[in-house]
Amino acid sequence: MNAIAQHLPPTETPLHSGALEIRGLSKTYRIEGKPLPVLADIDLSIRPGEFISIVGASGCGKSSLLRLIVGLEADYEGEIRLDGKPVTGTSLERGIVFQDHRLFPWMTVGRNIALALKNHPLSQKEKDQLVAEHIALVNLEGFENAYPHQLSGGMAQRAAIARALVNKPKVLLLDEPLGALDALTRVRLQHELQSICVKQRCTVIMVTHDIEEALYLGDRVIVMDARPGRIKHEISIELPHPRDRASGLLQAYKEQLLAELVH
Repeated sequence: MNAIAQHLPPTETPLHSGALEIRGLSKTYRIEGKPLPVLADIDLSIRPGEFISIVGASGCGKSSLLRLIVGLEADYEGEIRLDGKPVTGTSLERGIVFQDHRLFPWMTVGRNIALALKNHPLSQKEKDQLVAEHIALVNLEGFENAYPHQLSGGMAQRAAIARALVNKPKVLLLDEPLGALDALTRVRLQHELQSICVKQRCTVIMVTHDIEEALYLGDRVIVMDARPGRIKHEISIELPHPRDRASGLLQAYKEQLLAELVH
């Protein structure tokens, strides 16, 4: 059982929710009429509630992979299945957070999060309750009526995470969500993100360039090679959450991961 699932009561473990299967996935762009392969033969099975970190050099197709999983692009070879069903187009079952928070500057935090519920067949009272719950989840109580420019970078990213989670997706995709933050804020948000994902119980796939972040958060770390992007190696992190950053085992995993990245 993965580390996040260990935190759930046995009767509530989501055995059939958020299982992602990727088989023979390849993606090619055309640049000035010439084919440019960006992903080749990606095979990956992700268990419900698992936190997957993806690392690799720039240009190895990490972000392209997330875009295909979330359904922003449909032109590819292979299969992407969520709980056995083919992924076709975008869906409330898959949420995504980018490096820049992408909050609407003319809307308050509360309204930005509520916007994600626009097409939900819920009463206004139910929507308001969900927004309040997710503002609390990301520790932004008291900032419901603040505008994005009134928030720190870390607070804005927490609001973006709340917006992605308010629909209760089966899969949360994170594309360098902490990459633009200062070191101290990043460490704090890593800890908060870990707690949020345990509480939310969704499957998480995170792209990051930060090796320590990948190891601190991930149940597995996927190492990708470039041109075209392929899965080179994977490391299972056999450590429970929450993790001690100074752990000797975590340092050993770091050395193993560095060795894979530089060869």
